[in-house]
Amino acid sequence: MKHLLGKARLASRIAAGSFFIVTVLASSHVLARDAATQRIKQLEQNLQTIQIELEKIKSESAQAAQKVNSIEQTTNQTVQQVNTIQQSNSVMEARIAPVIERVDQKSHMLFFRGGFTHAMQDRNGVTLQSNVAPVGAQDVADKNGFYVGAGLDWNLTNDVWGAAPGTSVFAELMFEYKEFGNRVQGNALANSPTQLAGGALNPRNVTVSQFTLSAAPKIKFLEGSKIRPWIIPAGLAIHVISPPSESITVLTPGVMFGAGVDYNIWKDFYVGIDGRYNLTAGKADGVRVDGMTAGAYAGIGF
Repeated sequence: MKHLLGKARLASRIAAGSFFIVTVLASSHVLARDAATQRIKQLEQNLQTIQIELEKIKSESAQAAQKVNSIEQTTNQTVQQVNTIQQSNSVMEARIAPVIERVDQKSHMLFFRGGFTHAMQDRNGVTLQSNVAPVGAQDVADKNGFYVGAGLDWNLTNDVWGAAPGTSVFAELMFEYKEFGNRVQGNALANSPTQLAGGALNPRNVTVSQFTLSAAPKIKFLEGSKIRPWIIPAGLAIHVISPPSESITVLTPGVMFGAGVDYNIWKDFYVGIDGRYNLTAGKADGVRVDGMTAGAYAGIGF
């Protein structure tokens, strides 16, 4: 009996130990499962955080890409604007360059002339051959003579106001002195003493001359070249004659035509040749002063 009770106690102890061990093992398994669950939850949270960060990075990348595109567009626009400005500058330089060149070349000119002159008709006058006082020496001046003068070319345009590139228009203001003789024997009014008062034939020398003041447009070709031909299509000329006509007239208006060539020899120094013709409307109180000149000139640009 005691032996059975001992076995029963042993069996109960074994059963209690087994139960305890099973309980402990079950508790450990439950704890392990709970820890794994917590770890999984933590991993899920970490993944969500990483996903949020990735979405944030994607959004920031998209914004950065937009900024880059915006910068590229701005850069392209800037480049286009720079190109436009460069083209505008090129156009302006092309327009300004001739102006600068004109300033550098000193388009205006002061010139001095001299040469041969020829009158188309013999000159008479109050102290020369005279129909009013046909007394004393009735001498006439030579038709040929010399002239000296000076003038100013003032540049108005280098392209005929846009109509003809390379062709300049100048305003010319010029004066010249012509002389056809200074030893022409005078009539009774130029006699010492005058024959009208009973004096003997003793004629005085008379200088036959003419002063011309003219204003005209001058058209010069080949802008920028060292050789520049030019023409004067028509200009106004006022002639002052000496001695006066027999009616004591000294002024005669007319028209002047001309042509010539400039040559730039060095820097602002020029030489040239020209020919001009003066035409008047008939005689002025018996005197006609039509004539021509041919000669050379030297000019200084300014």
